[in-house]
Amino acid sequence: MVEISSDVIRGYNDTMILYILSNEPSYGYNISKQIKAISEEKYSIKETTLYSAFTRMEKNGYIESFVANPDPEGNGKKRTYYQITENGKNYYKAKCDEWEVTKDVIQKFIHKVD
Repeated sequence: MVEISSDVIRGYNDTMILYILSNEPSYGYNISKQIKAISEEKYSIKETTLYSAFTRMEKNGYIESFVANPDPEGNGKKRTYYQITENGKNYYKAKCDEWEVTKDVIQKFIHKVD
């Protein structure tokens, strides 16, 4: 199986994170697991990359963080959750449009070489 180079996918880490957060708020470890599962284990995001993305996207207004207890009864350790903002939804849509153009351009240069 071919794994995706982190250099190739770096520009789309935010897009993947925002996709996951567009469904519901989540926390770092769970987002990391989802990225790995959705990519069929072809890509796993490093913890430092993930938390750098959270910091950058929160600074840019694409996500917001809040602290909550995952247990409805209040037991267990509190976690920092992230949720997408309206600006984040707009940024996600723009990145999806950008991907379509990028994919179209790169596809013109890809062919199997014997």
